[in-house]
Amino acid sequence: MIIFWKWKFNLRGNYILEGYKNMEKAKVYFSDLRALPGTNLPGKLKKLIRKAGIGEIDFEKKMTAIKIHFGEPGNLSYLRPNWAKAVADVVKELGGRPFLTDCNTLYVGRRKDALEHIESAYENGFTPFSTGCQVIIADGLKGTDETYVPVEGGELVKDAKIGTAIMDADVFISLNHFKGHEATGFGGALKNIGMGCGSRAGKMEMHNSGKPSVDQERCVGCRTCAKNCAHGAISFDENRRASIDHSRCVGCGRCLGSCNFDAIYNENSSAVKELDMKIAEYSKAVLDGRPNFHINLVIDISPYCDCHGENDVPILPDIGMFASFDPVALDQACVDACNAQNPLPGSLLDDRMHEDGFCDHHDHFVNTTPEAGWEDCLSHAEKIGLGTRSYELITVK
Repeated sequence: MIIFWKWKFNLRGNYILEGYKNMEKAKVYFSDLRALPGTNLPGKLKKLIRKAGIGEIDFEKKMTAIKIHFGEPGNLSYLRPNWAKAVADVVKELGGRPFLTDCNTLYVGRRKDALEHIESAYENGFTPFSTGCQVIIADGLKGTDETYVPVEGGELVKDAKIGTAIMDADVFISLNHFKGHEATGFGGALKNIGMGCGSRAGKMEMHNSGKPSVDQERCVGCRTCAKNCAHGAISFDENRRASIDHSRCVGCGRCLGSCNFDAIYNENSSAVKELDMKIAEYSKAVLDGRPNFHINLVIDISPYCDCHGENDVPILPDIGMFASFDPVALDQACVDACNAQNPLPGSLLDDRMHEDGFCDHHDHFVNTTPEAGWEDCLSHAEKIGLGTRSYELITVK
């Protein structure tokens, strides 16, 4: 059974579901997480993506990149390998040759080069035995194997630097964990595609619009920020107060997310907007000119990225799985669905909402990380022709 819905505000300012029919809007398919005896969630995901039309793609003997975040070791909110296997199984049934892929990172952690990255993926369960396909790190051993891809309609990026293995693939699928993010508000399809497919140099290009500074009156000298800096940009004076050397800083924002005392801030007020726009433009570089399909799993909605070596309790309840050919509509549908939920007690979002002087932005992701933002990414993606924010939500039972 297929039902057409959309999310909208009611007069009380709450999101509600309303029946909807308009074939000009992008189709986003949704399944909840109920699994009665005789069913299971990987099976529901397979059914969902088939209903969403993945079979319309010609996969025959096509090398198919499944872009996923393997999770930083220590973090337990990343997508389980079972989800990847479900997608890979469908691709193989359709004649494709799938592989799981990601690019190396800029920051401290165990995914800065291909050797550590593959070890981390295996440690988190992403092996050929569990997923049925190989793991390939798209930008090579040291993150320098990149392809320069022109961005049609790009305003900030002329040539995106994309991991070569991703650009060599015949078909591209993104399998995304939809959750909060300290710099972009939330991480979904566009974040996983744009930032995730950038080589290390590409990631630096996206991040370098803004470099953070330290409010030394707030700094307590805990040195957590320095432990999260991969570039040796943070030093401490005789009073144990931090400062950031902008000649070394690449603007990745990990220090900002790691500070528990709000001592680190971004002086460039346009930095978040420019980051969002660059992510949209990098996403367009990845997707233009070849078949692509996108899946968001809105589960374990942690406040921060799976790049962290830890995960806080979810800020919202699990919602379900979404799929679409349009990554912009997909992300919009997911953020709308999230904003229709009630915050979970005891979460970071709940803490924020009970702080003195709390300002309600009527957006759970902005309320969680007020200095971040997400709308500029989706609006710019729509502007440059990557997709539309208007959608039909089609529920698959």
